[in-house]
Amino acid sequence: MQVKRLVVGFVGVLVLLSLCVSARAQADKTNPTAAADPVVKQLEAFRRDDFDTAFTFASGMIRAQFDRPAFEAMVRRGYPEIARSTFAAVTRTELESPGLAYVTVKIRGANGQAVEALYEMIWEDGWRINGVATRPDAIGTI
Repeated sequence: MQVKRLVVGFVGVLVLLSLCVSARAQADKTNPTAAADPVVKQLEAFRRDDFDTAFTFASGMIRAQFDRPAFEAMVRRGYPEIARSTFAAVTRTELESPGLAYVTVKIRGANGQAVEALYEMIWEDGWRINGVATRPDAIGTI
């Protein structure tokens, strides 16, 4: 009888933990601030020249378009300030709908150029980077 209570108690704890994890995942899906985390982590990986880690933050669509070496080449050629940033600051996060967010980041590259980057973030069992568009920073310095 005591074993049965122990098993029932253990199962109850597991169910409670499962509900907590599910609730947290749903909360993150509607939290645009949480969507900025992968962007910051990817920029940190780029600074270390760790394109393997940086690639893990890309959405399934991006990973389907580029293998890892092609991803690195695309970032280095098309986004030099992102590939080699010396400074980055998230300036805005916006939730378009649950599972779709936009993150704006001011970035200064090792090349001395400053850009404003707008990241599209999608929810795929966690926030993933689905694309980025850059423009010269309006002020030019950050």
